[in-house]
Amino acid sequence: MSKTASSSSNVSAAPAVEAPQLPFLLSSQQGEAARALLSYVASLDLPGPEAQLVAAVVAIRAARGGIGNFTGTDLSALRLGDAPAAIDALRGLGWRVDEALLSGDPSVPIPIGVPDLAEGKAHPLTFSKSSRSRVSGWTARTLTAKPVKKLPPAARLAGLFIAAHNTSTIDGPIPPELPEACRAALPDLLRKGFLAELSDDSCRLGPAVRHLSGTRDPVEEEKAAQLAKREGDAVPASTPAFRFSEEDWTQWKSSISPALRRHVEAVEYCAVCALHPERVAEAFMVPSHPKAPRRKTENRYEEWKSEHPERGMGAAEFTVAFRAEHGHGPSYRQLCGGLGWDLKRSLLTLVVQRLLGDEWLTDTAPVPWTLRPGAAAQARGAALPGARGAETTARRRP
Repeated sequence: MSKTASSSSNVSAAPAVEAPQLPFLLSSQQGEAARALLSYVASLDLPGPEAQLVAAVVAIRAARGGIGNFTGTDLSALRLGDAPAAIDALRGLGWRVDEALLSGDPSVPIPIGVPDLAEGKAHPLTFSKSSRSRVSGWTARTLTAKPVKKLPPAARLAGLFIAAHNTSTIDGPIPPELPEACRAALPDLLRKGFLAELSDDSCRLGPAVRHLSGTRDPVEEEKAAQLAKREGDAVPASTPAFRFSEEDWTQWKSSISPALRRHVEAVEYCAVCALHPERVAEAFMVPSHPKAPRRKTENRYEEWKSEHPERGMGAAEFTVAFRAEHGHGPSYRQLCGGLGWDLKRSLLTLVVQRLLGDEWLTDTAPVPWTLRPGAAAQARGAALPGARGAETTARRRP
């Protein structure tokens, strides 16, 4: 018999809450990569979910080249009952894990060697850089999702398997590779709202974790394809001196504030934008410094301005809709492209600068992808949901 998160059954149901429609973290192709990762983990001769959980996190980091960096802090974040035993189990497979992971500085990355994934070998995780990065981010976000982050390792590992194979719109099969210990934890996922439906052989994700789904129903897939085609790979031009290094990028992200990191990863793992990790890293690590516009550009702006009298409100309202779809603000090019403003770079930059100067928009310069309604637009009712709430609260105060 099927159980739901809102039904009266033996499982304590989580209260129904309308969840925000966050953007999907994985495209369909990246969902296939996530399922390949979990299939690989399930095939390993490991004693239980704790070792399998570590294996999943390390394997996706080592998928390109056979070496994955892992810190003591990463290990602690997995909240294992017996971390040394889990590490010993990986060593039993031939994985090379230095003792410093357990006894050294927890902030220092320790390279873990995974022979099965070494370059030149025919291994199961032949991912592109983009897919590897996105599945790694999806793994981290799924394990720390609010409904499961305080559950035991078996339940969190079950969350990975279920999210990779199911959607929040239709019932899907429970993955046959799901470890037995994880199967026993499925009622906990239902109770916490990670699942909306659960029966002996099928389940459906809860609305709060819709964005973690590794597969789509046909309607969602068509919508995602149309959005990806419309948005394109809208990224800044490459800086010739910039050389992407995944290690430097990871280190940079570990040095910033939690709030900024959440924003960075919202952009990095946005399945709608589908930006290349190298370009996202470049935009954040090498902020742009726009040059003063030439007189010719200013003259073109005046002509363009007279043809677009509602540019301010149009831009502000676009940023609200964009954030609802993507989970972050648009870039300059995404803003202008989405509004149908086909402009050369110099004029495009000036247009957005004037919208910022006139307070139709605001941002958190020099942080990219932070455009949102400014004071002038908010005065006319264009504001992000949180800003509207804050404004309403302020009006009610004596």
